[in-house]
Amino acid sequence: MSPLLFLAAALAGGVGAVLRYLLDLGVARLAGRRFPWGILAVNLSGSFALGLVTSALPEQAFVLGAGLLGGYTTFSTAMLDAVALWRDGAKPAAVFDAVGMLLLGLLAAVLGLGLGALL
Repeated sequence: MSPLLFLAAALAGGVGAVLRYLLDLGVARLAGRRFPWGILAVNLSGSFALGLVTSALPEQAFVLGAGLLGGYTTFSTAMLDAVALWRDGAKPAAVFDAVGMLLLGLLAAVLGLGLGALL
């Protein structure tokens, strides 16, 4: 890997992290913080985008996939949110958050791969 490619991926990761923060903040302002809708939106849109990039733009997959979308998506935050919901007594919401994130994320990735293959 060239130093320039490494730098591009690192910078893209920083941009992805900022985009994640902004989307999470925006969704939380609209929907409230009782459920982590912002992180759900981030991870589902990121799963779709990664499927799309992997399929349609494989030569840019490292910078866009590992860099931008790696910084954008966050499985660890999603799982921490699920644990917090469970701990706070919102057990159905915790299960939906954890299981729904996984299943909907897989579906989003498959849709992205399918759309990318069509492009």
